[in-house]
Amino acid sequence: MSKIALSPNASGSGTVTITAPNTNTNRTIALPDVAGNVVTTGDTGTVATGMIANNAVTTAKLSSGVSGTGPAFHAYPASAQSISANTFTKVTLGTERFDTDGKFDVSTSRFTPTVAGYYSVNAAVTLANANFSATWGILQIWKNGFGHVGVVNGIGGFESRHGVCCSAIINLDADDYIEMYIYIGSAQSVSHNTNETHFSAAMVRSA
Repeated sequence: MSKIALSPNASGSGTVTITAPNTNTNRTIALPDVAGNVVTTGDTGTVATGMIANNAVTTAKLSSGVSGTGPAFHAYPASAQSISANTFTKVTLGTERFDTDGKFDVSTSRFTPTVAGYYSVNAAVTLANANFSATWGILQIWKNGFGHVGVVNGIGGFESRHGVCCSAIINLDADDYIEMYIYIGSAQSVSHNTNETHFSAAMVRSA
């Protein structure tokens, strides 16, 4: 029969108290058959990624601040959008494919995570029926109203579709927000095909 041994710490002067909950039901706490520490809600540096990966931890037991359970979304336009030449225009994204925590606002086409962390962000825009002479386009991911990362790409040449895409890992505080903007050399229309124009993000590491 296994035994439980209590080991006092000779250098400490405090008393450790184990308090029973207010319950009328018998409860059993089973200790794992491995050496290590019992983690409490007050721990700040005990939980490691390996502990989460190697144990039966359900999503319900994890907070949204843990990578893998943080906010994630994918959105695309609900309709075609006209883009004027030579000006940055926010791409309107009125439809969500998914939005795990309801952090993407379709009315503003803006993602505000409310959970600080590092986010993988992806943006893609396809210009519909782009039968025009070769020009150029800029696709940017804006953070808090300013261009944060982007890419410049030559487009055109009398084809039916031309696109530009951009991706980055972006550090976001809880109240930061990101949006997708495009700048092109001639007026065009953004395709609202669900596979052609889209904006998405997911937390990959907590802050």
